Amino acid sequence: MTITFHKVHGSGNTFYLHEELPNMAYNWPLTAQKMCDPSNDNGADGLLIISQSAKADAKMRVYNSDGSEASMCGNGLRCVARYVLTKLGQSKGTIETMKAVLTVQKVDPMFKGIETYAVEISPVSFDLTSLPMKYGNIKTLMNEVIPEFATDIHFTAVSVPNPHLIGIVPIQYIEQSQFQKQLASSFNRENDYFPDGVNVSFVHPVDETSIFVRTFERGVGFTNACGTAMTASALVSAIIKLMPFGEVKVYNPGGFVKCIIEQSDERVHLSLIGNATFFATYSGELSDDGEFFCNSIELHETEIAEYKELEKQAQQSIKDGWSSNERN
Repeated sequence: MTITFHKVHGSGNTFYLHEELPNMAYNWPLTAQKMCDPSNDNGADGLLIISQSAKADAKMRVYNSDGSEASMCGNGLRCVARYVLTKLGQSKGTIETMKAVLTVQKVDPMFKGIETYAVEISPVSFDLTSLPMKYGNIKTLMNEVIPEFATDIHFTAVSVPNPHLIGIVPIQYIEQSQFQKQLASSFNRENDYFPDGVNVSFVHPVDETSIFVRTFERGVGFTNACGTAMTASALVSAIIKLMPFGEVKVYNPGGFVKCIIEQSDERVHLSLIGNATFFATYSGELSDDGEFFCNSIELHETEIAEYKELEKQAQQSIKDGWSSNERN
């Protein structure tokens, strides 16, 4: 049976996307491992599976490149939103994820003709049991130095619902990624603090209303971007008064997004706004052991070119922001 995979990305965070038919069973964890391998047409960061939902317009499941399943993915959700809303002919809808039903909406392009979507990020919890994280008897970790982790980085732990450890760091930790890799790798094997592992993000301000975030993802490694990590980083930055509440621009190695942080009556509402780019469509056969045999490939050249322009502009904006900070 011929099936179709779309290769998509949100902020350079790449995925294969497939809408499964009812009663068609495939080994998606194994398929994710094989399709996302770098030897397979440069691979991908994960696999997005769309299926029918009894309580939303569609259901999304997310498999990391190592075959593990994630509870949410903000960048992937935008791509799923584009696929589902286009198919239904709607500008707004809902997508069921592992932990919540989330609102998604098509919005005005963020740059030229780039398809842009806003997605809800929820639920949010600072309770360490939600990650889970174990550190002494504390119940929350907010902008604190943990000597066992580092002596010059303030960390916050939050789930959105993926587990995140957010570090506000000096610029040298952004310029050199080795320490972040070492720290994150130690938290994603057997360790005393994160029994299920954790996503580790390092954050540094670009200007008064924007930050740069680099994330080492659990089950993936360094990616161009992580949607829930960028949203969590923007939220933490607002809470500790590094950034204002409202709209925060978040740059990453793959481009940029906008995060909207609204707080009222001790409740937080988070929205992630960014591209949903489809740059290739593959047709072929999928074997029972997760091997995909491609028969045809269609490249979407215009979308590829437009996003390359956005990337170039984003990288220049980061350089300009940091240069200005040095002068001041």
